[in-house]
Order: sequence, then C-alpha cells, then structure tokens
Amino acid sequence: MSEKGKLHYFDYAATTPADPRVMAAMYECLGVDGEFGNPASSSHAAGMRAKALVEAARKQVAALIGAHAEEIVWTSGATESNNLALKGYAERATNRTHLITSRIEHKAILDTMASLEKRGMTLTYLAPAAQGEITVDAVAAAMTPETGLVSLMLVNNELGTLTDIAAISRVVHAAGALLHVDAAQALGKTPVDVRALGIDLLSMSAHKVYGPKGMGALYVSREAFERIAPQMHGGGHERGLRSGTLATHQIVGMGTACELARREMEQERTRIGQLAGQLLDRVLVLGGVRHNAARARRIPHTLSLTFDLPGFFPFLLTGDLAISSTSACNSAAGTPSHVLTAIGLDEDAASRTVRLSLGRFTTEDDIAFAANCIRDVVNRCRSTMAAL
Repeated sequence: MSEKGKLHYFDYAATTPADPRVMAAMYECLGVDGEFGNPASSSHAAGMRAKALVEAARKQVAALIGAHAEEIVWTSGATESNNLALKGYAERATNRTHLITSRIEHKAILDTMASLEKRGMTLTYLAPAAQGEITVDAVAAAMTPETGLVSLMLVNNELGTLTDIAAISRVVHAAGALLHVDAAQALGKTPVDVRALGIDLLSMSAHKVYGPKGMGALYVSREAFERIAPQMHGGGHERGLRSGTLATHQIVGMGTACELARREMEQERTRIGQLAGQLLDRVLVLGGVRHNAARARRIPHTLSLTFDLPGFFPFLLTGDLAISSTSACNSAAGTPSHVLTAIGLDEDAASRTVRLSLGRFTTEDDIAFAANCIRDVVNRCRSTMAAL
C-alpha cells in the first residue's frame, strides 16, 4: 500500500526535482565560504576559481552532446535558448528569410516564430503524420531556395515521439540552411550527438535533467556562430552572444546534472522503460484507453493516454497523483493541447487525455499507485454511466 499523503509524481516532462548530488555541488558555490566570486572578475582568486568551475561545467554539458566546450553558450533556459537561436538568426539574415517549423513544437518555438512572421519572415508549419512524427519527406517538400533555418524538437514534450533529426539534417544542409533543435525533452533521456545528427543549434534546459530552474544553454556550432546575433547586450559575455553576470551555482548545477546523465542515462532509460511498460500493461487492459503515438519511435519516459469514457475528466486523478492533462505551456493558457489536435484528436478527446511522465525517482510503488487510481476512476465512470 502507498503511504497516505505521499506525492506520486508523474510530471517529469514539466520539471524534475533537483538531484541531491546537483544540490550539493551548487551549495559549494554559495556563501562566504563557497566559490561565490564573479567569473568575470579576473583580477583576484575568487573570480578565477569561479571561472574555473564555469568552464568545467561547460565541458560537462558539451560532453553530453558531443560538442566542443566553446560551442556552449549559457542562458536562463530552453526558452531563452530558442529565442536566441531563432531571433539571432533572423536578425543576421539578409536573404533566406523562409523558416520551417512544425505545428507540434513547444510554445517557446511557436510564439517566437509568430513574432518573426510579424517582422517579415516567411513561415511554413509542418503537420505531423498520424503517429505524431515530423517526417523527412515533409521537411523536404517544404524546403525552398529561400529557406534559411529549420527548427524541430528532438523529442515531443507531450507524446514522447522522436524526430529523425539525422535524416532531416541531410536535407536541410543540402539546401544550405541551418538546423535548430529544441532538445529540452531529449537531454539525458536519449543519446544526443550534435555532430552525428548534423545539428547547428541545440537548446537545453537544466531543470528537465534534474538540475536547477532558471538555467540552460544553447549549443552554437563553430560554423553557425557568425550567423547568430546576440539578443542581450551589456558586457560581451559568452563570446559576445549573451551578456550578463554568470550564475556560478546554477551553471555548476547544470554541469553536474549533465555529467550524471552522461554516466547513468543508459541504465536509467532501461529502468524507466520497464516501469512504463508495467504501467501501460495495467492501464490498457482496462479497455477504453488509447496510447497516443504508440507505434512511433519514442522515448519510454512520456505516455499520452486518451480515455474514451463519458464522464472522464483528468482532474478526477489529481490529489496524491501528480499528472498533467497537457503540457505546462498549454495548461497555463487553459486551451486544448495544440499537439493533440494536430494529430487528429478533437477538443473533447483532447480534454480526456492525460500525460504521465516518469523519471529518475519513479518507483514500482508509484506505478502501482497510478495504475490503481486510474482503474478506480475508470470503474467509477462506467458505474455512473450504467446507472443513468
């Protein structure tokens, strides 16, 4: 039996709790006895020690994605990274003003693209295939001689589907365009090698990989560096691409989180895959439940389930079970998921869909609790309908 009042967390796609090892590393950078110096203060030991920690963390992030350390630019998170990549490209683009993205991207991409469209850029929004995948054929069909940049996520934040970035990058580069990838949901969950995948720009967020909120990075390849304009000015930090005093403790936290992910990802992914399989088996046997994007290439961490039951509402599962009815960006807006409607669900079906995302601290007890909660709600809905 589950301990009464214990939170059973299934919203890792929204945010992850910081790993205790990350917290310990961050703590060492705070207070008068810690490495609290400004990394830009090169005239004294405190600043130089802080800079050394920042550069060590830069190497840790780079190692996780197969990049060079100098290609990592610190930001406040994936949203800022996305803005820097897209707006930075648009500002420097004197031609090739056609951009391509998809209808199932995160709002940080879609809203940024909408702002660029108002500034005169031409946009193409790709529709997903039936299983929620953006195909290389769709990208190829949308490319024009004016296409300068394509932006697609590696892992979808609601469905867990994987995009074939390696194949898409070959099409993009053959046309002389840049490829930006939002990897917020991929980092630490699936292998990422920017060189092998052919990625020019890659957005990352620490709080999706057991690091601190308010911290992220943008990978900018050596070849793409001169084509991106800074969006924050005031000191020329980060090789001129992103000014602002560096938060040593946050950066160390992200570096530590990436190092842990590099060492433990394969074992963790196997364990999470087994737990996700157990949960799916116990839920799908109830009947009336659809696993969205079940046949697509996907990570095991994220499950999107639609309940074909009159009277079912996601809020019936709340309480000690922490799940989401949509992504955090759609939840804040109070609108149906644009991802679910893009793959063919109507507004009613979208409203009966829940996202369960598993992570590092998910246990078999959590799986049993979630399965029992879902079974009880399904049975209550059927009993209610039978009584009508």
